[in-house]
Amino acid sequence: MLDLNGTPATCYDPVQKIWSGSSLQSLYNEDLTVGQIIYRQLQRQPQRIFQISHTDNTRLTRSQMLQNASKVGCYLRDQGFDKKTDMVGLLARNSTHVGALAYGCLFNGTPFHAVNPNLEQKTIASLYRITKPRILCCDVADYEKIKDIASSLGSLVLTVNGKLPGVTSAGNLLQSPLPEDYEPAQFQRGVDRTMAILCSSGTTGTPKAVTLSNSRKLFEMHSYLGPDDVQYAPSTLDWLTGLITLITAGVFGTVRLISSEMFSTAHFLDLCEQHEISWTIMANSHVAMLANCPNTSIQRLRSLRYLLFAGGHCLVGTLKKMQSFLHGPGILRNAYGLTEVGTLISYNYDTQSKPTSVGRLMANIRVKIVDSSGQLQGPKGLGEVLCHNGQSWNGYFGNPQATAEMRDSEGWYHTGDVGYFDQDNYLHIVERKKDMLKYLGMMYYPHEVEEVIAQMPDVAEVCVFGIWREMEGDAAAASVVLRSGSNLHPSHVEQYVRKNISVQFKHLHGGVQIVPQLAKSANGKVNRHAVKAAYLKNANES
Repeated sequence: MLDLNGTPATCYDPVQKIWSGSSLQSLYNEDLTVGQIIYRQLQRQPQRIFQISHTDNTRLTRSQMLQNASKVGCYLRDQGFDKKTDMVGLLARNSTHVGALAYGCLFNGTPFHAVNPNLEQKTIASLYRITKPRILCCDVADYEKIKDIASSLGSLVLTVNGKLPGVTSAGNLLQSPLPEDYEPAQFQRGVDRTMAILCSSGTTGTPKAVTLSNSRKLFEMHSYLGPDDVQYAPSTLDWLTGLITLITAGVFGTVRLISSEMFSTAHFLDLCEQHEISWTIMANSHVAMLANCPNTSIQRLRSLRYLLFAGGHCLVGTLKKMQSFLHGPGILRNAYGLTEVGTLISYNYDTQSKPTSVGRLMANIRVKIVDSSGQLQGPKGLGEVLCHNGQSWNGYFGNPQATAEMRDSEGWYHTGDVGYFDQDNYLHIVERKKDMLKYLGMMYYPHEVEEVIAQMPDVAEVCVFGIWREMEGDAAAASVVLRSGSNLHPSHVEQYVRKNISVQFKHLHGGVQIVPQLAKSANGKVNRHAVKAAYLKNANES
């Protein structure tokens, strides 16, 4: 439900001190899986284009995607994939047949475990040792990385985007005839069945295997999408935004645009012009890159109607600059969610008047704010954000202890994010709980210092972190990426912070380094731990 201004409705109960999104009843039978829903939807308008692969230069109609995915589903059925623990591993970039492999799994009720191919081999191995997929799907380029893992698990390897001698390929499966009576698998309470397993972000430790159910929340909040929309997400299926894009395309009949190239401003601008992207979701760091790119223009982004960003803060100055390249208000939107929750928690349609907020709550979401002593907080009270989505969760696969730490016995997810609600029921995320720093007994968040540094005209990106000193605590230090042509010196940054932050404990006592880029996770989030490690290495070498 939206209010009169078109933003999600959120109400506050001052007795229970809980904020709630609107109550919304799903239109779908709870026995249906998402795969069954998509199977029926793809039967409509069979000759319309469903997917365009920019890299492979291929186009698939809705009928072709339905046929391909059904053949995968039929193959899994014939191979005896019928238990909840029968898994398919997916280690692949966005190429022509990845969507059909994922949909085929959904049709058969087989969970797929998507892992980013850019991760280290030992991390990939540790993740797949948890779920033990019977089939591991990979790009040809990653075969050497995956073959020993598959051998140790007794898994079949299937190549996604090409052929290798003696190795089964997706192309082989798609040559098989499809029985005329094929139907996707049916289940009781299909909504609760595990649909996919993604990875936690890994920015605060080793990634975990996060189960996602066949929840309608994955797509229902994007019901504004339709056949005239071209959707694009640079993320692969191991990130929630990549999965949401795949699911919404199937349910709402949009055109799904994919590319195997990693995000770059030049590539994204070319895609927008060539394919007229209307909807995209990207990391906050990608918005910063776009806003500060000299080639970005309102003309090149003229097709965009929805530009969502997720994964962290976007600095106010960056948002204002990005808005200047868009042809109207309400296009630039901030989405806040957790992989574990399996959906967006809040959504900010109003980044112009509420630039520091992640918006109001989505339907059927409840949130409470709890301080360090366990006390519930009211409006403007700061504490950890706890979220309730009103649905079952099968937890971190094979890790009941971490599951209990993330979601308590009453169903509240402990997000690890610190935030507050303002007087208009807009949620603000201050920082991750684990990122809190303490210097000379005074606590602060890196983001507070980043916001100040980002106001410098020469700064494109900044990451602040603490350097531990036994006598002082966490001394703030900064890695700074400059805009093209800038000659800013580290001392200028230190002086600017001293001038614009009145309290000394937030000054840059740990120093400043000018760097060409900030270390990021595979999906575009700034990895504060990796940036700090690079800073310390440079400091030791100089």
